[in-house]
Amino acid sequence: MSKLVDLLPKKHKFSVRVKNRCKRCGRSRAYLRKFEMCRLCFRELALRGDIPGVIKSSW
Repeated sequence: MSKLVDLLPKKHKFSVRVKNRCKRCGRSRAYLRKFEMCRLCFRELALRGDIPGVIKSSW
């Protein structure tokens, strides 16, 4: 997987245009601020157990 995040411009003309992007894949949608990643990467890492304190819930 290529680093899309590295290809993005660093500085924007207006600060309003800055979008949160996943640190792992660069996706801008479904971004979780607390973990700084998209829901897809979050789910993948959480299921593998790579994010401490996150467990799968069942009820």
